[in-house]
Amino acid sequence: MHRSGVVMAWNVFKFCTSLRGLGYVMIIFFLGIVGVTYYAVVLTNYGPALYFGGIGSLTSLTVLILFHCLLVMVLWSYFAVVFTDPGIVPPNWKPSVDEERGEADPLNGLELSNLQSDASNKNVRYCRKCSQPKPARCHHCSVCGRCVLKMDHHCVWVVNCIGALNYKYFLLFLFYTFFETTLVTLSLLPNFKTFFDDGEIPGTPGTLATTFLAFVLNVAFVLSVLRFLIIHVSLVAANTTTIEAYEKEATSKWRYNLGTRKNLEQVFGTDKRYWFIPAYSEEDIRRMPVLQGLEYPSRPGFDSQEF
Repeated sequence: MHRSGVVMAWNVFKFCTSLRGLGYVMIIFFLGIVGVTYYAVVLTNYGPALYFGGIGSLTSLTVLILFHCLLVMVLWSYFAVVFTDPGIVPPNWKPSVDEERGEADPLNGLELSNLQSDASNKNVRYCRKCSQPKPARCHHCSVCGRCVLKMDHHCVWVVNCIGALNYKYFLLFLFYTFFETTLVTLSLLPNFKTFFDDGEIPGTPGTLATTFLAFVLNVAFVLSVLRFLIIHVSLVAANTTTIEAYEKEATSKWRYNLGTRKNLEQVFGTDKRYWFIPAYSEEDIRRMPVLQGLEYPSRPGFDSQEF
């Protein structure tokens, strides 16, 4: 019985890791939706309307400018989530305090020391899959097969975990996607209504089908993204994650809640000029509590020599 249980657990873990392949399909699917939407809005409807003259041209120009600005931010935020490591535990990381007693700094809980720890020490959080200690607010992702700092969830849409280093980019992706899809929905609504009129509908069957499909897809995204955006804004305001929201006791005071302003600064940085950009200022990279005391692999925007 014991052996079969081990085999079953191993098979489930292998199934989880195989889900990474689905993520690459979802990236293609996402880019496909972007392509269909671009064709419907720019090439089929509002691009040609620029040449009609009058108030229609001005409206089309306004829609196209807003559409392209938002599209740039959506794609920038999206690929920032995809290519940014969410935060890994350094190979030889050791806890400096007894985190189970709450002695760690609530600003990070990610300090380094030379203290020895092992799985037999009940006062140290230890990952049996990674066979190493793990900091506070760190969780093991069965899909990625590693521990992730301040893990929120694994997102198949970006083939990546959402964690300490890319959570801001994920939030901005939701934010700009909501406004982009809302703009597309409102822009294509008059064209969508013509499908239910008795009069003749201008355009080829291909362009009409693309407009109809783009409208339906963007309406679906508006409704779903708005729900996720509201959930994650509330999580950020309380300085918690999706995993922690399910794990913590509802009646207990959350020790990482430092107030709305400081909670927002932990995710978006202290330099408000960068809050709506998927990047951090150099000063914020040095000062962000979640980055203090840890060394990360060198990558654009996060030089391990700075920590």
